[in-house]
Amino acid sequence: MAIEIFKRKEQKYLITLEQYSLLLEQIMPYMRSDTFGTDGKYIVSSLYFDSNDYKIYFETKNKLAFRQKLRLRTYNETGIDETAFFEVKQKHNNVVNKRRMLLPLQEAYLYMEKGDEQHLNSFHTSNVQVLREIDHFRSLYELKPEMVVSYDRHALHGIDDPDLRITFDFNLRCRNDDLLLEHGSDGEYFIDHNLIVLEVKVNDSVPLWLTRVLQALQCEQRSASKYCTSMELLQRDQLPTGIEKEYVSTGGI
Repeated sequence: MAIEIFKRKEQKYLITLEQYSLLLEQIMPYMRSDTFGTDGKYIVSSLYFDSNDYKIYFETKNKLAFRQKLRLRTYNETGIDETAFFEVKQKHNNVVNKRRMLLPLQEAYLYMEKGDEQHLNSFHTSNVQVLREIDHFRSLYELKPEMVVSYDRHALHGIDDPDLRITFDFNLRCRNDDLLLEHGSDGEYFIDHNLIVLEVKVNDSVPLWLTRVLQALQCEQRSASKYCTSMELLQRDQLPTGIEKEYVSTGGI
């Protein structure tokens, strides 16, 4: 069964395709491919939620000490009756708390449409307590579906340290004209094709061997919010002028 509630630390990097190739050569003796997908490679698509005044965007953009997101996520091509993940992601400094539940995609849509009318216990989900938290968050912030963000992911786990997880996200794309996840992962590219979002996820601290490899390859930690960058591309006319956009070109790498 998928983990539904967990806490971990995350470090994020923007690296080039060349750095990715060199990094793989050096870390694979310590890592194995995720068992999901083909050799740990699969597509991730997430429907993000926000308020009419973009509270979620500005919490993330302004790097508040505590910030959170609501998203509905699917993997690879997912039909309307197949499994989706509804999740709240909360971040305090570099510590991430994620609470999620499994449910059919159609059931998620039903909740989004009828959640105010039906008792939460009537929805078919793996964890009704998480649904209650999602419902409270959604109501408090008056959240609505805003953006679909998709990318191709290559995921690895530590061989001797199963709590170590490394993900590489390629071909990042977004759309806000079709918010149905069962319609696939098409969208407009919003990060330089030569760039990859690298995330290192651990329970405690990053292993010394990995820190040395990242330093040797000059992989610098760099914030790169997928949701903010997507918003700045597709909703730029709705955002205040003068906002400093996310840095997603290769000029500084």
